[in-house]
Amino acid sequence: MDIILRIYFRDIKNIVTNWVALVIILALVGLPSLYAWFNIKASWDPYGNTKGIAVAVSNLDQGTVLRGKSVNIGNQVVQSLKQNKKLGWTFVSEDAALDGVKHGTYYASITIPKDFSEKIISVLNANPKKPVIVYTVNEKINAVAPKITSSGASGVVDQISKNFVKTASESIFTIFHEIGVELERDLPTIERVKELIFKIEADIPQINRFVNIALDDATKAQIIVGNAKKNLPKVQEIAGNGIELTNHLSQFLSKSDDTLHKIEPSIKENIIFLSEIANTSRGIGARLQDHSASKEEIAKAIDNLQSGVNIADTLNKILTQLDGVSGRQEMGPIRQRVTTVMNQFQQEINLLNNLGMDVNKGQTISNNPIQKINQLSSASTNILNGLVANFDTVIVPKVKHSINIAKESVRDASEVLGQVNKDLPTIKKLLNDASQGATIGINEVSTIKKELPVAEVQIKKIAKRIRDFEKKENIHDIISLLKHDVQKESNFFKEPVLLKERQLYHIPNYGSAMSPFFTTLSLWVGAMLLISLLTVEVGGSELKSYQIFFGRYLTFLTLGLLQSLLVTIGDIYLLHAFVLEKLWFILFGLWNSVVFITIVYTFVSVFGNIGKSIGIVLLVLQISGSGGTFPIQVTPAFFQLLNPFLPFTYSISLMREAVGGILWDIAQRDVMILCIFLFLSFLMGIFLKRPINHLTRKFVQKAKESKLIH
Repeated sequence: MDIILRIYFRDIKNIVTNWVALVIILALVGLPSLYAWFNIKASWDPYGNTKGIAVAVSNLDQGTVLRGKSVNIGNQVVQSLKQNKKLGWTFVSEDAALDGVKHGTYYASITIPKDFSEKIISVLNANPKKPVIVYTVNEKINAVAPKITSSGASGVVDQISKNFVKTASESIFTIFHEIGVELERDLPTIERVKELIFKIEADIPQINRFVNIALDDATKAQIIVGNAKKNLPKVQEIAGNGIELTNHLSQFLSKSDDTLHKIEPSIKENIIFLSEIANTSRGIGARLQDHSASKEEIAKAIDNLQSGVNIADTLNKILTQLDGVSGRQEMGPIRQRVTTVMNQFQQEINLLNNLGMDVNKGQTISNNPIQKINQLSSASTNILNGLVANFDTVIVPKVKHSINIAKESVRDASEVLGQVNKDLPTIKKLLNDASQGATIGINEVSTIKKELPVAEVQIKKIAKRIRDFEKKENIHDIISLLKHDVQKESNFFKEPVLLKERQLYHIPNYGSAMSPFFTTLSLWVGAMLLISLLTVEVGGSELKSYQIFFGRYLTFLTLGLLQSLLVTIGDIYLLHAFVLEKLWFILFGLWNSVVFITIVYTFVSVFGNIGKSIGIVLLVLQISGSGGTFPIQVTPAFFQLLNPFLPFTYSISLMREAVGGILWDIAQRDVMILCIFLFLSFLMGIFLKRPINHLTRKFVQKAKESKLIH
């Protein structure tokens, strides 16, 4: 031990007493610090100074017109970029931008095409087209700049998308709000309709009874009129009984009037049911459009539409009979609308049959027939809603008018019977008309009786749906949902998810975050400088190999510790790099220097100049394989495999703990693994120095004879 210390103190004395050696040693101590400081300062805040990266912007957007208002979204993008200071946005022509990118004046360019606004607005059309922003980048200028400019371009697209989503959702929720207000206003009417449906459901047995009475009365009337015609030659003989006959006819028409009055709600409900069928077909159109409709749903829609065709046909017959009773064509316009709805239903059935075959075959459904179904459904709904709205004010008065006309005919018949002997031709005509009217009445009431079971089933279905809906939903809650604040809802859809960043170990700038890597790297570089300029040999043949090894090792270790102190203290107090645990940062740096000096010194002491090469190779491998810059997971598999066996991996990790906040289980692991490297180096120096030096003596001597290698 005395010899080792004697070698060490002699080295210190030689350094202090030889001013040239002192200058060189001071330079060796200071150079690693400069290496670390310059690199840390150069990378202090690169992502905070991106405004110097020039990006050209060319706006070719010609704008468009939306509802009579000029819109130019390209100009809006340009205005927003002028407020954006993240990159050096420069607004030039398309040719100047492209030329600038080619020659390196700009790192990248963004071109807004002339149809940009037009394509964004196309979302309101049947076939929307996505707009395209052209991003051009020159990747040969710099490796990192394209990533920064790409982030800027993505930010522009993201901002446009957010604004578009906000505007579109605002329009949608405005419509929802208006629907909610309208529903709230019409809520009393909706409640009355619901009560009417329940009342009709309860009165169905009574309606059936009245229809049977009307049919029986109409049959009796037909028999009476037939007998009157048969016995027309005897009319004079029964003229005295004519008044009684007209009284019977008047009673019949009064009963018919009462019956028709009582079945008016049923007729109205048939029209409402047709409207429901039209709305249902609109629903299947929506299901087909999003490709979620099944074969069973299509078949059910076809059955509903076929029922609608049958009901519409029955209504037409009733209206035709009413025109026959009155002798006028007052029901013609209504009949024409019902016929139009019936034809539209039939067209929808044909389209759904074809679509059903396509679904069975697994073929892709075209949008054209779906759009046609939606158009037909909307048209049918509008016609039927109009009939429902005008039922009480238009249709019912016309029906009553027809009955009143029939009543007037009976009164006229009574007068004619009073003068039967004078007006037999008139009486004959009256009887023919009465016979025709009775036939119409029988057919009409028979048709109504035939359709009543279908109407009864449908009314019960509607009533059941209303009850089921009221069990599951509350219309007041739906109205409240639709009336939510439009701005709040649209702002939510603009950014449905907010990112809340929580920094466990906050490091304020990039330079401070990189200080563990550059500090560690500078300590290895410092060790390499020492072994490159200072010799590991000690004069004296009587010295043992381990004495030479440890004697000169102490000198190298002292200089390495001085390098570490200067680097770490300078990082903290000269560069003002962020370090949470300052004392531990300095101590960990000293420990890293001990390990690095030991490894590098051992290689050179044992292997000579070959050891220097090993140190350089290790330096190169550790820069890429330690995860000091990029995460090790993004490097090739070779470096990921090498990573656990490199001293840098644990030295950088140890320094990072001091910078961001120490987790002692990680720090202890790093120190222990570095101890293993240190221990292995000592074993190599103690046991391999003498035999390997002896084996390589001739090799080293031959290298020196070249006068190029010392």
